[in-house]
Amino acid sequence: ASRRFSLRISEMKLFVLSTVLAAVSAFQAAPCSVRQGSSLNALATKADLKALATTSNPVLNFYDPLELSSTTIWGESNEASIAWLRQAEIKHGRVAMAAFVGYCVQANGIHFPGPQNMAGDVSQFSGSPPEQWDALPDAAKWQIILFVGFLEWFSESAGTHYMRGGVPGAFPDFSDHKELVPHPVPFNLYDPFGLSKNKKPEKLERGLVSEVNNGRLAMIGIFGFMAEQKVDGAVPLLKGVVPHYSGEFMAPF
Repeated sequence: ASRRFSLRISEMKLFVLSTVLAAVSAFQAAPCSVRQGSSLNALATKADLKALATTSNPVLNFYDPLELSSTTIWGESNEASIAWLRQAEIKHGRVAMAAFVGYCVQANGIHFPGPQNMAGDVSQFSGSPPEQWDALPDAAKWQIILFVGFLEWFSESAGTHYMRGGVPGAFPDFSDHKELVPHPVPFNLYDPFGLSKNKKPEKLERGLVSEVNNGRLAMIGIFGFMAEQKVDGAVPLLKGVVPHYSGEFMAPF
């Protein structure tokens, strides 16, 4: 890949540093003092959110200018509405982390070996990440979209719903809901090798706080890439590092 299409390590470090400062040290979680079984494992109240905010970012603390933590949606209780908002943030953060890492990998020309379709075409390996998506055949795009749709449906259908006392961000195990999966699935999406099953609850809670912080920063990071690709100079540190994109980010086909 040419220099224009590559993300140089030093430039990427500088960009990440700038987003860290903008997000008020989002990558660094403070020592966890969240109350056991309250703000992370049950329907949270506004007071629980304030405690979680102090734990996740003691510099910024609780920040809710739109007063979303006081609202209700679809006739639900405030606690259920908070659970919906927390689930949305965790999910978007996870997607953004995958997108940010994927963008960096693809922008540097790293991909699986061999052609990615039956015709032997390798054109989707050239260009910037959004241009690589545009070059994929529609059949490949539909496979990805339908798979993500299945994961979304399964997470909403299996187990205790996060708006009814379930844990926001917890993805149900395939092995516990065989009636919803039409064929055997050898691995679960979360912790497929069972590495976290013996971890203490306190460590898992600290991990979730770190995940939320990293997800927030990743959302800033991936939008930084997209902004610079559409508006040259929108992110000064990325000027000349990522190429201009003339397509439409929100058009999958």
